Amino acid sequence: MTCNVLFLCTGNSARSILGEVIAGRFGMGKLTGYSAGSMPAGHVNPLTLKLLDELKLPTAGLRSKSWDEFAAPGAPKMDFIFTVCDSAAAEVCPIWPGQPMSAHWGIPDPAAATGSEAERMKAFRQAFNTLKRRVELFASLPIASLDRMSLKRRLDEIGEEAAAPA
Repeated sequence: MTCNVLFLCTGNSARSILGEVIAGRFGMGKLTGYSAGSMPAGHVNPLTLKLLDELKLPTAGLRSKSWDEFAAPGAPKMDFIFTVCDSAAAEVCPIWPGQPMSAHWGIPDPAAATGSEAERMKAFRQAFNTLKRRVELFASLPIASLDRMSLKRRLDEIGEEAAAPA
């Protein structure tokens, strides 16, 4: 069984895009990743693309898009929704078809990092590493054998894990 996972952020240009790619690549064949934003930036952050290119991960088809696309008729049915920024977690989300399970996996915004390009890339690497660790933990869960409350508790615990080093 493959689960559809939607990563939400406000701008959908960095963290949520990383989540989309990571779920597909590191989800052990159990996850299909998607991403969206409440107020999409309209472009993927260039440093997001640079990092993914450096890691030899796919970037074709990545785009900044509104979460409305995933609440519309005919959209893929989501099984799980993870907010990766605090502002998106506090917003009133659309009503998602199928009532997917959700959790907050907050990560500092690498797009807000300042300094040299190397310093900013370090923030992107840290966000990537944190999301990768969380996705791997999530994908290793025995989802089918956990009751809804136990699964929700585990998802929340994964989101509370400390950020990974860059």
